[in-house]
Amino acid sequence: MSDIKQSPYEMALKQLEIASQYLPKDKDWLNAIEYLKNCQRCLIVSLPIVMDDGTMKVFDGYRVQHCDVRGPTKGGLRYSKDVNLDEVKALAFWMTMKTAVMNLPYGGSKGGITVDPSKLSKTELQRLTRRYTYAIIDLLGPVKDIPAPDVGTDSKIMAWIFDTYSMAMGLPDHGVVTGKPVEVGGSLGREAATGTGLVYIMEAMAEKIGINLDAQRVAIQGFGNVGANCALQLAQNHKCKIIAVSDIKGGSYNEKGFDVQALVDHVKKTGSVANFPGAKAISNKELLTCDCDILVPAAIEKQITAEVAKGVKAKVIAEGANGPTTPDADEILNKKGIIVIPDILANAGGVTVSYFEWVQDRDAYFWDLERINKELRKIMVNAFTDVYKISQEKKVPMRIAAYILAVERLAKAIILRGIFP
Repeated sequence: MSDIKQSPYEMALKQLEIASQYLPKDKDWLNAIEYLKNCQRCLIVSLPIVMDDGTMKVFDGYRVQHCDVRGPTKGGLRYSKDVNLDEVKALAFWMTMKTAVMNLPYGGSKGGITVDPSKLSKTELQRLTRRYTYAIIDLLGPVKDIPAPDVGTDSKIMAWIFDTYSMAMGLPDHGVVTGKPVEVGGSLGREAATGTGLVYIMEAMAEKIGINLDAQRVAIQGFGNVGANCALQLAQNHKCKIIAVSDIKGGSYNEKGFDVQALVDHVKKTGSVANFPGAKAISNKELLTCDCDILVPAAIEKQITAEVAKGVKAKVIAEGANGPTTPDADEILNKKGIIVIPDILANAGGVTVSYFEWVQDRDAYFWDLERINKELRKIMVNAFTDVYKISQEKKVPMRIAAYILAVERLAKAIILRGIFP
């Protein structure tokens, strides 16, 4: 099957299959891997909404819980016209792997609504969010399943989920959702967390392979929350040259490097990185294959296919998005000697600070930003060290090493708990 046609969930299972070749072959371990090939729960809901003009539209909503053997499931909520069950299953699977790599006491879940949020008014978006929350409410809870922001959602939407759940339960339960505004139990540092964690991982990798991060030329696909925060920190803290950026509306290239703050201001004003003054317009494929040192795919899945991989010139790829690289592309990149820092490690800063928010909510005691970033750096660097060690010992790419680590932790939990009944 062409990797372009391969579904996200097929990609995820292929990644699991590749990693399982390096794990024990006894019956208990094989049974645990079979367990991980399946999602525990998949809920599909129809969401009828009265629009502002009085007409009714019905949207499809999803919530998938992949695996809860290590703790309550945790995962984002995506609003996109391309959302479907297969994508949500893949994202839930990757979240299970991600929380295991980071050694967090969670499993993986994901949710989504098939909708273009830009086409809805604020009141329509609120009605849709509240209807969705109520429709899946039996699955939710601070010790059951905890949503968070993802593509197309933000802290405001998380606040609506918190309020809807709390009203239904008759008490304010802040721990039911993370990524909330600070004023209603959110955590400092959460909005920038995925980008911040990504930078910490890039720093650790640069140290291991002996490069000066300050001198690197960086291309970033996707200039949303993750891409923009990563770019700002790389430019401000490391003086990296951000030479190429793109989003759904277009791309911009400047070989001398962008003034990233000016670029952020341009996006706020125009809604896109396209048409930035003094920059050359580039396509998405041109960005992915441009002459750069570090490539950061921070958009959506299946962006670096086998065809694209043949033209990639970056020395390091740091995956800010979930599932941006296909297994066929991985094989090509590995043969070219390109280091890929996998999504389940590189972009785990978001779920890690979500974990911090959940802990703070349950303790009703909140941390300052210095403590949050200190704890985030420690967890990210420890996870990187574990993955890098496996990669070197077994002589496998970083993605396979990350999966080996994750599946080992998950399989041990499955074996120790046993299967009920």
